[in-house]
Amino acid sequence: MKTNSGTKKRFALTGTGKIKRKHAFKSHILTKKSKKRKRNLTKTGYVDKADVNNIKALLRLK
Repeated sequence: MKTNSGTKKRFALTGTGKIKRKHAFKSHILTKKSKKRKRNLTKTGYVDKADVNNIKALLRLK
């Protein structure tokens, strides 16, 4: 089975098995967003527990 290419580019697995992701809404229309909001969108987050199984299936980890 092939890994989903889009998923492979967007997510990364950590050493502890969590899945890292980037925040959305940081690409355009940035003038109306506050500095604090833009700064917080820059930081990476983790995939929610409810979505982990779907992402792992796309990455062929499960």
